Amino acid sequence: MNAPETPALALYIHWPFCVSKCPYCDFNSHVRESVDQARWRDALLADLAYEARRTPGRRLASIFFGGGTPSLMPPATVAALIAAAEAHWGFAPEIEITLEANPSSVEAARFADLAAAGVNRVSLGLQSLDDSALRFLGRAHDAEEGRAALATARSVFDRVSFDLIYALPGQSEAGWANELRQALSWATHHLSLYQLTIEPGTRFAALAARGALVPADPDASAALYELTQDLTASAGLPAYEISNHARPGEESRHNLAYWRYQPYAGIGPGAHGRRGGLATQRHKKPENWLAAVARNGHGIAGETAISPEEARTEALLMGLRLAEGIADAPDGLDMAAVERLAAQGLLAREGGRLRTTPRGMLVLDAILTEIVT
Repeated sequence: MNAPETPALALYIHWPFCVSKCPYCDFNSHVRESVDQARWRDALLADLAYEARRTPGRRLASIFFGGGTPSLMPPATVAALIAAAEAHWGFAPEIEITLEANPSSVEAARFADLAAAGVNRVSLGLQSLDDSALRFLGRAHDAEEGRAALATARSVFDRVSFDLIYALPGQSEAGWANELRQALSWATHHLSLYQLTIEPGTRFAALAARGALVPADPDASAALYELTQDLTASAGLPAYEISNHARPGEESRHNLAYWRYQPYAGIGPGAHGRRGGLATQRHKKPENWLAAVARNGHGIAGETAISPEEARTEALLMGLRLAEGIADAPDGLDMAAVERLAAQGLLAREGGRLRTTPRGMLVLDAILTEIVT
């Protein structure tokens, strides 16, 4: 009998730089007057090689360039990282290689070169189709520039997704419905639709603390969420995760690897990984990460063993975000609580699987607190 094939690996590459910091963003992104591109390319290649040495015998199923704003990376650097990844690991058939991009005209002009470098999927940060909302969100592009960037992306890349943020202060159901219908009319195969959240440490959090920003009412946000589910499902892009919608077969393979708790390597400042029973984390501040790579040949700040109980809990927390759910009745769940929430229509048990219903997704954090032991 042949030995089972080693599971494929997902690779995340973090580029931490942005032109400006958006007021809602708590990601590991930084504004710098200048970036030594050659030094950053060499450091990322070194960090990548270190991870490859610790994950032998695997092939890559996906690569995801996130940020920050990775569309600011020189296409030659993207090409060098993709080539090195293939040389170190090898690629699974039909590998998905995604790059997050902002829709400025400057970055859109690089799309053809990024595709030539090997990127075959782009995730475009439109965030809104309304100019006043874009100004509120601190975005550097306007709606027309966003539409032009989307048209360019669709002409260049095999697969295109874009992000929108809703549940903005004062946003009406009619206004969001019109915006979402316009987005759905563009016939992309994947959408990421996020409710605005006020994250600690952001400029929006400071404004909210002094009463200068009033977040959307929770009931209004719930109504907008339900409207979103109805419109996207009717258009053939149902939710396959809380905030992600796709036509069947067009789901983000890379993000599915996270949510299905499959192994992944993360390189670059602040990147996390899961491999060989270890949780890895890179130094977060760009300068500290660079110094660590120069000193040690990698940017790791820490590696922590994951106990079987911790791994089981993490898998449950991630899997119940997905519409497909998890295998029913796993260890680590309070099944009496599961039965009670299923009777309330918040969970469903069918076909040997346990999943969160659309109603349950609205209160998923509370559900997880009740059922995960």
